[in-house]
This record gives sequence, structure tokens and C-alpha cells, in this order.
Amino acid sequence: MAKQPTPPTSSTVPGQINMIGEGTVVEGTLKADSDIRISGRVVGKVEVDGKVIIAQEGSVDGDLIATNADVAGSVEGHINVSGRLILKSTARIDAEIKTNRLVVEEGAVFEGQCEMGKMTSVKATDIKTSISNKPKTDDFKAASAG
Repeated sequence: MAKQPTPPTSSTVPGQINMIGEGTVVEGTLKADSDIRISGRVVGKVEVDGKVIIAQEGSVDGDLIATNADVAGSVEGHINVSGRLILKSTARIDAEIKTNRLVVEEGAVFEGQCEMGKMTSVKATDIKTSISNKPKTDDFKAASAG
């Protein structure tokens, strides 16, 4: 009997890209060990040990944690990128950003806070702890309104 070939794993397939297609909605935590392209909508957390590409029609309503990210769509929540974050001209961001390097193209819309240049190589667990200990933006608005 002939031996069946072993299916490739993410570590043996260089350049593998996971995809969330347009019209697809994912709710919950999305974790990937390789790059991901989001053309649909993610409601929850995206944790990627690699690059996240959010297409113009894509959106993330929640936390985005990645090594690098290119955003042409929208993100509302927290963005933690240990490498380079690129906000394309069509990006719509309402988030607290922490990144080592930031590139903003003309036309991108950003509302929120940004901390840049202080990140070192950070593990996702360290970032998750940081996010869970931070008050949400609504908490600041409520405190200042009273």
C-alpha cells in the first residue's frame, strides 16, 4: 500500500495566507500563526503571529494584535502591532494604537490615542494583559462628563 503524503503545515508552507472573505462575519477570537487577510468582518479579537491585512471592505470590531498590519478598512478597539502598522488612505480607525512604527497615508482617518516607538519584541500574552488592565475609552468619557 502506498504511503499517503503528509499534509503541509503552516511551518512548511512559506507565505501561507489565511482569508476571511467579503460577506463573512466571524464572532469571537481569531488566532493564526501565519498571515491573514480580512475582507469580511471580525467581531472580537484577532491575534496573529505575522501580518494582518484588512482590506478596504474589511473591518475588525475589537482588539487587533499582530506583528505587522496593513489597514485599508476599519478597526474599532485596540491595535497592538509590535512591528509596523500602515494605515492606508481608505482606513477608518477608532482605536488606541500601540506600535513600534506607524505609517499613515493621506486620507486615512484616525481617532483615538497612539503610543509609538516604545515597543520591543512583545508576546501576545503581554499585550493581552496590558489591554485587560486598561480602562475603556467610554470610562474616560463617563468620568469627564460627571
